[in-house]
Amino acid sequence: MNDTLVTLVGNATTGVTFRDTATGGMSRFRFAVTARRWDREKQFWADGHTSFYTVFAWRALAANLPSSVAVGEPLIVHGRLKVREEERDGQRKTFVDVEAISVGHDLTRGTAAFRRVVKADSGLLTRAAEPAEDQWTRHVAQREHGVTGHRGARGAERAERAGMGEGEGGGSAEGDVDRVMETVS
Repeated sequence: MNDTLVTLVGNATTGVTFRDTATGGMSRFRFAVTARRWDREKQFWADGHTSFYTVFAWRALAANLPSSVAVGEPLIVHGRLKVREEERDGQRKTFVDVEAISVGHDLTRGTAAFRRVVKADSGLLTRAAEPAEDQWTRHVAQREHGVTGHRGARGAERAERAGMGEGEGGGSAEGDVDRVMETVS
């Protein structure tokens, strides 16, 4: 197949609309891409022309988009370029669509937290239940409370579950050194 594949970097301009179809889910949203150029005379970046696209997605990607994308978020869209012409109100109009293969947040402009999706027995996609405390939050909390060292967050977590305090197999490297020094004395 001779599809034209494109990768676009821009912002979501509308919310994602999702609907079920006979062949699976379908999502759609509008996407804006603005060229930025360096103006040598004025010595700053200037916005160029903005192009608008309608992004379509199917099946699993379509099901994940509504809970992942909001208006104004910077995204990267990779997919098949589709150009169609229609006659509306007696005028011929051209529309440019992208049938998305992949959509993700542009991490040069912010951060994102990924949540894995699990398939339910019914064949529908469901979002995995988020744990009360994810690994990153636990890691940050442990660093703030001084539970670090060569065993890292997982060693500290194992020690906490086993009921051991710092220096008893799961705490910081300093605690382990103190325990060894007490044993030697």
